[in-house]
Amino acid sequence: MYFRMAKRLLLETDKRLVWKLAWNMGFKGGLSVLRHKRRLARGEFFPPFLYISIINSCNLRCQGCWVDVAAKQSKIEVDAMHRLISEAKAMGNSFFGILGGEPFMHHDLLTIFEQHPDCYFQVFTNGQFITDDVAKRLRDFGNVTPLVSVEGNEIVSDERRGRAHVFSDTMRGLEACLKHRVMTGVCTSVCQTNFDLVSEKWVDRLIEMGVMYTWFHIYRPVGPDAKPELSLTPEQQYEVRKFVVEMRAKKPIIIVDAYYDGEGRALCPAATGFTHHISPWGDIEPCPVIQLAKESIHDDRPLKETFNNSEFLRDFRELTAQATRGCVVLERPDLLLALAEKHDARDTTARGHVLEELAAMTTRSSQFNPGHEIPEKSWAYRLAKYFFFNDYGAYTRHFRMENWKDTRNAPPPSSSPPPEKELVELKMPESGL
Repeated sequence: MYFRMAKRLLLETDKRLVWKLAWNMGFKGGLSVLRHKRRLARGEFFPPFLYISIINSCNLRCQGCWVDVAAKQSKIEVDAMHRLISEAKAMGNSFFGILGGEPFMHHDLLTIFEQHPDCYFQVFTNGQFITDDVAKRLRDFGNVTPLVSVEGNEIVSDERRGRAHVFSDTMRGLEACLKHRVMTGVCTSVCQTNFDLVSEKWVDRLIEMGVMYTWFHIYRPVGPDAKPELSLTPEQQYEVRKFVVEMRAKKPIIIVDAYYDGEGRALCPAATGFTHHISPWGDIEPCPVIQLAKESIHDDRPLKETFNNSEFLRDFRELTAQATRGCVVLERPDLLLALAEKHDARDTTARGHVLEELAAMTTRSSQFNPGHEIPEKSWAYRLAKYFFFNDYGAYTRHFRMENWKDTRNAPPPSSSPPPEKELVELKMPESGL
């Protein structure tokens, strides 16, 4: 498998783009993680990776979307992005995830990429604004990887994305990227209507097309129209994890995940401090689906001071690590309400109903499945996660396993759900650093 993957990288991609990826994202990204670890050891904080929703507008109306895509357009302007990226680079960061809305609706997006050739950008996109000319420019830059969202076949995609002809329009953008040998990925938000994409046949098709990496992430029922009926069952989540681990050891394609370490233990990148999120209005949030904030990139103080001194973000990380290794917004929305009340955190949406949405949420399972971890079979993934993607001691410091009650002794077969969890009252962290 490793030989076939190396062969693909050598024969199916532009070598200059592979070098940009290896240097800007691989080597420099690894250094940013090492700096993050050293900061934590000194009692300081700045996330090594940032995700930035650069604009709220989108041409689609996806089920379960938490972004106010139909609201008045708000975007992070070029000067603010330049300042944000430059301050993060000064802290050692080199990788930035670009989200929306639809990022390519930001008219200055390519200018931003061009201004920072020493960084690497992953763009979460529906692909419909990637024309032949745009793809050519992305190849010229060499520091951008589009991650194109494919949510199913023609019928399912139209239903999931709220528009007609979504699949064909998305595939045109994807094909333009592949034609110009841009490093390209495909992601799927796995839910009830597209669970069939979690298959070896689909992975083989992506490899045949020339896609270099893929990401199967679990649908999270949040936002004003959460569509909880689309959520996966606990056993389906278990099957997705098992599938990813098996395909990583078998197929010449990179398969991304952001919610497990090398031993298969669940983690939350926001709770570990690996990453936080910037909204289209400049608000600094724990993650994209937790739309609460106290600070902004537009505040007067430097970003370094903002992240290091934010009591709201610090309390979020500590409280979440005490409660679960999974997704706190799914498992414990009550804790987020308590956190918002303690800090008088503002609702960072245009609709202004986030607290009501959290209060109405039903507790659901997430990636945390104690006692039933599936370790990585691939030594390469296990090694990479050991050095660069783990919990950084967050759960060792804060997590209390007695907070959860395991109601089963054996790992769940495909027909059995993972263990139930017993909710407990957690103590809110004290104010101050």
